[in-house]
Amino acid sequence: MTRTLQHSRGALLALALITTAALSGAVWHYGYVQALGPLAARGQSDLELASERLVTQLQRFREFAVLSADHPALSALHHFGSRRAAEATLLRGADRSGAALAAYVDTTGRVLAASEPGLPDWVLRGEPFARALDGALGIAHGAGPEGIDRAFYFAAPSFGIDGRVRGALIVVVDIARLEQDWRGSLPAVFFTDSGGEIFATNRSELLGWRRTGPTEVVTADGRRREVTVREPGGHIVWQQRFSPYVPAHALRLESALPVIDMTGVLLMDTAPATRLAGLQAAVVASVVLFFGALLWLALERRRALAEANLVLEERVSARTRALQQSNVALRREIAERQDAEAALKRAQAELVQASKLSALGKMSAGISHELNQPLMAIRSFAENGTAFLERGKQERAAENLGRISDMANRMGRIIKNLRAFAKAEPEPARRVGLAAVVESALEVLAPRIRETGTRIDWQRPETPTMVMAGEVRLGQVVINLLSNAMDAMADSDPRAITIRVTRDDAAGQVLLSVRDTGPGIADPSRIFDPFYSTKEVGAEEGMGLGLSISYGIVEGFGGRLRGENVPGGACFTVELLQAKEMA
Repeated sequence: MTRTLQHSRGALLALALITTAALSGAVWHYGYVQALGPLAARGQSDLELASERLVTQLQRFREFAVLSADHPALSALHHFGSRRAAEATLLRGADRSGAALAAYVDTTGRVLAASEPGLPDWVLRGEPFARALDGALGIAHGAGPEGIDRAFYFAAPSFGIDGRVRGALIVVVDIARLEQDWRGSLPAVFFTDSGGEIFATNRSELLGWRRTGPTEVVTADGRRREVTVREPGGHIVWQQRFSPYVPAHALRLESALPVIDMTGVLLMDTAPATRLAGLQAAVVASVVLFFGALLWLALERRRALAEANLVLEERVSARTRALQQSNVALRREIAERQDAEAALKRAQAELVQASKLSALGKMSAGISHELNQPLMAIRSFAENGTAFLERGKQERAAENLGRISDMANRMGRIIKNLRAFAKAEPEPARRVGLAAVVESALEVLAPRIRETGTRIDWQRPETPTMVMAGEVRLGQVVINLLSNAMDAMADSDPRAITIRVTRDDAAGQVLLSVRDTGPGIADPSRIFDPFYSTKEVGAEEGMGLGLSISYGIVEGFGGRLRGENVPGGACFTVELLQAKEMA
């Protein structure tokens, strides 16, 4: 019987240990999955930071290519211009932007000028140059010139005065130079191309590696490395032996970067989650074993069990309070961020509306004159009509009534335009007649145009020009451009604004240009920055928000607003999507 009792006690002890191990394993898995959530959020933030940094660094080379493609020194190469001057211009631009090489080629692929020799032939035979010849920005990456292992290429088209592509400016970026700024500064992060090959990374030993399957990676020298993939709680965890500087157990996060045709991947060490889960499992195992020991010794140490149980409850309560406080703080932070985002959207909408109301305030004097004149005329015609009726001259009275009706229609048209301009318009873009919007804006600004003595050169297009936009918001953009033009010409003589509407059926766009005879744009690169203004500080106008708001409105339509200096003044061009013909 004693042996049976010993077996029973042994079996009970074994069962208790197995149960404790199973419970600890379940707690470990649950805690591990829960800990991966904040770890993934932090890793996603680091990945977005690294991706944004790479894209931002490449953005300045893209802008250098686009803005310099039509440089006068390069354009002169097509008309017996100086190659030495063109190469000096390219060398100066490459030095300032940090580009490894800049070359200007014609449509046949012949290099007309280059900051340095060595442009690879495959670039001229590849897709980026072909896209540039089609009038679009070409982007590619691959082997670089001599001395550069990896390079990023931008090919920007150069247009002639006839609108055709006559060449392309190719800018070469040394990726290794960009990596020097952020190598080792974050967890292991790399960027792969469409073939899965690592092209840029902050861990140089991973360069040239490519993923050939779900669980296989091939190194740069052709060796194959196996990867164990697990998905706890929907997270992807890799177990590998890539490098001493890459964690053996890593949370894998990725983000698509269509702007540069790559995918960013980050490997975040899961050791903190493992330690936290192990700590939680150890705590649970300790608690279970502790309770088991107390139960085992309940008869001998009842008082000690009560004291130990009290201590344990205090620890559990303290940990519960800490977890609850952390949960409350996290929810509060989420709510604050949501409120901040909603406040930002409201502020943006109110800023647009305030800009329109401010414009109405500045036009109030002219509007009062426009409404007062027909009111006085109506009063005069009404008194004359009364006199004619008393004399029995019904025809003359009817004539005066007709004139009163015309004046009322005129006032109604003015008020209608003002109400349309002042109201908010949250509706999405739709078919809008561009010519009608321009004429409505001219009618609203008519008092100020007469007051400033500005000559308007407006030619309504012969064919209908329907665009995708919001009628009120587009009207605000046109009024803002015309008002800015009149402000810029305050000290100019003559004062003239030329307005033209052209269609680009090939690109599916409609272009509205507003050209003035003012002094031009002082700094075209900052003209659309918020709060940037060339007007005097403290003036009634000059907060520098009008063009920034207009830029955002046009971009919301899927279009583009650009400003440039032209001979004799400045020109702003609004590019809008051409509306499809109604069936």
